[in-house]
Amino acid sequence: MLGVFGVILTLILLMYFAYKGASIIILAPILALLAALLSAGLDAHLMATYTEVFMQAFANYAKSYFPIFMLGAIFGKLMDESGAAKAIAHGVAEKFGKERALLAVVISCAVLTYGGVSLFVVAFAVFPIAASLFEQSNIPKKFIPPAIALGSFTFTMTALPGTPQIQNAIPMKYFGTDAYAAPILGISAAIIMGVAGVVYLNREIKKAQEAGEGYGKANEDIAVTAEEDLPPFSTSIIPIIVVLVLNYILGRVVYPKIDGSYLEKFGTDLQSVSGTWSLIISLIAAVLLTILLNRKRFDSILKNVNTGAANSLPTIINTASVVGYGNVIGSLAAFEIVKNAILGVSSNPLISEAISVNVLAGITGSASGGMSISLEALSEQYLTMAAQAGINPQVLHRIASLASGGLDTLPHNGAVVSLLTVCGMTHKDSYKYIFIVSVVIPMLTSIVAIILGNLGVV
Repeated sequence: MLGVFGVILTLILLMYFAYKGASIIILAPILALLAALLSAGLDAHLMATYTEVFMQAFANYAKSYFPIFMLGAIFGKLMDESGAAKAIAHGVAEKFGKERALLAVVISCAVLTYGGVSLFVVAFAVFPIAASLFEQSNIPKKFIPPAIALGSFTFTMTALPGTPQIQNAIPMKYFGTDAYAAPILGISAAIIMGVAGVVYLNREIKKAQEAGEGYGKANEDIAVTAEEDLPPFSTSIIPIIVVLVLNYILGRVVYPKIDGSYLEKFGTDLQSVSGTWSLIISLIAAVLLTILLNRKRFDSILKNVNTGAANSLPTIINTASVVGYGNVIGSLAAFEIVKNAILGVSSNPLISEAISVNVLAGITGSASGGMSISLEALSEQYLTMAAQAGINPQVLHRIASLASGGLDTLPHNGAVVSLLTVCGMTHKDSYKYIFIVSVVIPMLTSIVAIILGNLGVV
């Protein structure tokens, strides 16, 4: 029982210290070794656990996903610096106008994140436009963060088939799927999340305005780029379209026709890697196309590429550290008790998977970290259970992705903190609205998706 106590204690400490701002890079290995010590005592072999379990898992995660993190960060940086991201946001905002300011902000964010632009770049690109639209419409500015969160942290991150966000890429490795797994299920979930979120925020905005709330003090320090200084919308959107189309063609048309038997000598097979390869090639194409279309808009292409690559390092290292912690926990004898408890919640693999991914994403404050820990430990059992129940592995992929986008955005989540900082808001101002659109609605949507998945919807 001391081992189980150690697992639970370190999970609580991970959440607490992460919320307090402690570095996950330092925190994760310390807590992993503490759990090992409490579980095995003097037989814990701490140094071996650190180098052969923690660091091995750390390295495997980086090997699998570093190219996606790096290319996504470079693509985001180039879209930001060229003005292409702002041009897309401007174009969408102009189309909808100030009368539909909320919808304009949500769709602007959705287009950018669905095209592979990182969540952090989206917040920086869209906020000045959102502030202008909300001020013109006299919508309280406390609703800007939840509007951006709805368009960035929810349906485009986890539900829409083909999204190049990492939360949609991770399940491919475990279930032999691609980024377009369970398209009908994903689109259905996306519609529910998007519509419910917009309806909820519109209702809250109306209540606030009826109570006499206006935009509030104008953000005088916002730098708004003049539309004539931005690249055309028509060329700015091309790299995003390329990511989605090329990813689909490679994953669904090209790779299925290729003989991948040569991969046996590498210890893998084509089904396991084709989804990741498709995404890598698509992002490379988008990066090159962004440079080509906007080459005269960069002071230094090399500097921007280098900055984007460097910006990807903290994210991949933090997430890999969380995965290393999870693998140490998974190697402990005490984890068998925890695992059996998780699997014992339900004999249905979709329910069990959704619960385990959601809880671990909430504890770690990371959708990708929580999902990786869960799938690393339990994906084989879920595949076996799904096969027995006649459930398509694509459904496992989509439910895992959807579930990762629930409890991950609790107050200690790094993306939430960054979003509030960019918008000049506090948790007190805006978090209750973020909580509804990025925690409550996605979790309820996951329940609907589980029901549909069990009914055979793919």
